This record gives sequence, C-alpha cells and structure tokens, in this order.
Amino acid sequence: MPIAASVLLTDLYQFTMLQTYHAEGMNEPAVFELFSRRLPPERGFLLAAGLEQALDFLGNLRFTAAELDWLTDCGRFRPEFVAALEGFRFTGTVDALPEGTAFFANEPVLRVTAPLPQAQLVESRLINLIHFQTLIASKAARCVLAAPDQLLVDFGMRRAHGAEAALLAARANYLAGFAGTATVLAGMQFGIPLFGTMAHSLIQAHDREEDAFERFAAAQPNNVTLLIDTYDTEAAVHKLVNLAPRLQQRGIVIKGVRIDSGDLAEHARQVRQILDKGGLSQVTILGSGDLDEHRIAELRAAGAPFNAFGIGTRLDASTDAPTLDMVYKLQEYAGRPRRKRSEGKATWPGRKQIYRRMSEEGTFVGDCLGLEDHPQPGEALLQPVMRGGQRLAPPESLAVIRERVQQQLAALPFTLRANGTDIYPVDIAPELQELAAQLDQETH
Repeated sequence: MPIAASVLLTDLYQFTMLQTYHAEGMNEPAVFELFSRRLPPERGFLLAAGLEQALDFLGNLRFTAAELDWLTDCGRFRPEFVAALEGFRFTGTVDALPEGTAFFANEPVLRVTAPLPQAQLVESRLINLIHFQTLIASKAARCVLAAPDQLLVDFGMRRAHGAEAALLAARANYLAGFAGTATVLAGMQFGIPLFGTMAHSLIQAHDREEDAFERFAAAQPNNVTLLIDTYDTEAAVHKLVNLAPRLQQRGIVIKGVRIDSGDLAEHARQVRQILDKGGLSQVTILGSGDLDEHRIAELRAAGAPFNAFGIGTRLDASTDAPTLDMVYKLQEYAGRPRRKRSEGKATWPGRKQIYRRMSEEGTFVGDCLGLEDHPQPGEALLQPVMRGGQRLAPPESLAVIRERVQQQLAALPFTLRANGTDIYPVDIAPELQELAAQLDQETH
C-alpha cells in the first residue's frame, strides 16, 4: 500500500481519543470545520485547494489487516477497540469551498459532519492535504498576479519537501494559473502540460558549447530551449545566432533561451538585442533562479524583456510563508454548539456559512461569517460535496478550477491584487456573536 493511502498516516492522539470515544459510546454526530485562524503577513487572501485529494481520502478510508495487526501488537490499544475498526468507513457529510475559491481568516474551507469517531480520525490527514495545496496555490496566485501576461512554469520539484509534496505542488501551481510544470509524473497523473530545457551538465559534458547546443537541438527538434549562462551568457547567444541558419536548413527552429544566473535584467536586455540583431526576434527568453512574485515584480519594473519564468524553490517551499495557521476544530457535538475558549485560539461555534457580497462591477465587497441556519446577504460559498460518505459529483477538471481561479483573482479588490497586504473585511454575524457569548457563560 502506498504510504499516503494508509489510515495510520495520522497523529497518535487520534487513536487514543478514538479508544476513549469507543469505551464511552460517544458516537453522536459531530461537526468539525477546517479554517485558517489568521493569514501570513504577505498573504491578503488564500486560494482553497486540495479538496479532490481530501474527498478521495475520505471515500477510501479503511483499515488493512496489516494495520489492524500492528495496532493490536503495539500494545497501546484494547482488542475490542481494534476489532471495531475492521469495518470502519467514513459515512458522513462534507461541505466545502470549491477549489480555487478565494477565502480569508476564520472562514471554513471545509466542514465535516459525521459520527464523532469518524470526524475525529480524519483531522490530521485533511489538514495535511488541504493545508499544503492551499499554501502553494496561494503563493502561485501571487506570482500570476505579478506577471499576468507571461508564461509561468513550476520548476520546484527538486526542492519540494518529499515526493507527494512535489506532485501536489505541481497540481496546486497549475490550478492557480501556471502554464505547466517540469515534474513529469504530474503530466501523467493530472494531464498538466510539461516544460523543460536542459541543465548546465549537458553543456559541460561537451568540449564545445556550440556542439552541445546543436546536438540538443537535433535530439529535441520540436522543443529547442537552450540554457545560455554556463560560461558567458552573451557569447553563447552569438553562437546561437551563428548556429540558427544551419539548424533551419534541417527544419529546426530555436524556440527559446533560458538565463538562470547573474544580473538577470541586464543579461536579458543584452540577449534580446543580440537575438533581434541576429534575426532571431521570435526566440523567447525564460528567466529562472530563486524567483518568486517579489523578484518578478522587480524584473518587470526594471524593464527586463523576459517572456516567461521558471519558478522553483521559493514557490514549492513557499519560503516567505512556509506554513498557514490552519486548524480543524469541533464546532458542534450531539446537537449542541461547542466553543473553544483558549487564549488567543478561541473559535466561533456552530455550523457556519460564508456569505460574500459583490459590487455591481463584480468585485468582492466583504464577507460575513454567520450561522448556517441564519442566512445573511450575499452568496453562500460552502457547497455540499459529500453525503453519506459518497461524493455528489465527479471530480472537477483542472480546466474548470483554473477558470474559477481567474474569475476569483479578477474579482479581488485592487489593493489585494496589487500588494496582498490589505485586510479584507470579514464581519461576524450578530447571531454568531450572541451564540459565542452565550457559550462563554457556561461552566465546564
């Protein structure tokens, strides 16, 4: 069994709590909501992502014989509790934001309603799946906003934190608006367009740089993008100008060049001049090397003539904000609303809904976080996606999600699109405030 499919990919305390619930017969319906308490300083909004993998996890939740044997043999759990896990399935309800929806602090991305043991056990993996893709998609969206007219490619697989992270980062980047990825498995598994050039090692393995260019072009005649900064960037471009006529005689056209080091803006300007003067104005310039939305904005402000960017480490590791304060909290149990009152970590109780108001021009005006049974003005964002443990619709295509992201980014207030640091208004409905105050009077 793949590691990621195991029910044991969770925290120990999920099982210690489940044994307690089993012993006490605590099986009443519970409502948990997954949300981010606050946004990182440079994230004025987040993009919901990872729902597809979350629903797949819930729909296939079951214990293997080997896992049950291990739980028995580890000595921590009672035999009757482990025996009860043999037929464990998720039979609950899930409401969620459609993937690609913009959301803000305290707004539920996903709500699970199920018997308490089921709703509890899935906590860690749901956070794991939705947190990561939401983190990466939100960073990628900022890159898209920084370069709306340029081709962006995910180059971050080698610096991602593990195999699953690399694959899901490619998916998150693509749904946020990237043109594609260099991660080959993402092409096979998700149908994401693949982009790639070459490494410096190919150049170094040849005695002459121009031989490396010519042989690579012959091997990849339909995708000739050449790395030109191994030795002398401008000298390499002159070699390409001389090489281009010979390649054209063989029906091969140079598609692009990549610059990965040095003063990217100055190199790009020099390279563009040499290419244009040499009759290669159709050749595009791709920049890479420790890029993110901030560096891209600097390059654009400097007038660097890049047509595309390959973005890796700073994106797939989200280096400026490597985590979100995303949590999964109990909001109702056995028909009664519940509220955590921990200092600095208090929650809004009950089953909630997000209501979004729009201007006549189609721009977000503000959200209201309210109780599901007390509708507020605006569009209700949480949608039913699973009932009785069964999905209500087939998985959305990435094309549909990408279109939603484009609409969401276009509808953001200008200040959030421009710098991402302004605070978007999210009101707390009076009924929700009253419920919280009422629960605060209870003695526990």
